[in-house]
Amino acid sequence: MEVAIIKYNAGNICSVDYALRRLGVEPLITADKEQLAKADKVIFPGVGEAFTTMEYLKAKQMTDFICKLKQPVLGICLGMQLMCRHSEEGDTDCLGIFDTEVKRFVPERHEDKVPHMGWNCLTQTCGPLFEGDLEGQFVYFVHSYYVPVNAYTAATAEYIHPFSAALHKDNFYATQFHPEKSGDVGEQILKNFLNI
Repeated sequence: MEVAIIKYNAGNICSVDYALRRLGVEPLITADKEQLAKADKVIFPGVGEAFTTMEYLKAKQMTDFICKLKQPVLGICLGMQLMCRHSEEGDTDCLGIFDTEVKRFVPERHEDKVPHMGWNCLTQTCGPLFEGDLEGQFVYFVHSYYVPVNAYTAATAEYIHPFSAALHKDNFYATQFHPEKSGDVGEQILKNFLNI
């Protein structure tokens, strides 16, 4: 199975690569559209800032290309947010795969810290990413922006208020958390994606 990681100006590509290698998969890290189109699975990771990253993707003529991929695609963290319609981060128009927007966490109490960082519980899990009874399991988050619960939500978590921990539409899957940093649970979610 050929698994490709989209190479662009965003962090966490190396940690995703390492997590896949632990599962016995040697991914291809590439920005080459032909190689990405031929891959069995595509991963769109990301740690960074929405506006700058979207400008980079536009300059490389990657935006329409990503939206038209037909194989299973997994967006992670910023990758998930960029798959939405719009982000409050930099007032950024994004890819629009998921017709929803990305909002900034607004602290409501003194103890509410932004970014939301650490382990949090998955609830209301559904769909193929969460095969294996992952309801109530803990995964690792680092984010200042979130996707509200919406029609595409495949799992929720709660920080300040409930938000989408994962999204799913057609062949597009996405997680706000980092499966590559979420221990055995994250490993199971990556395995589930590889098995789709």
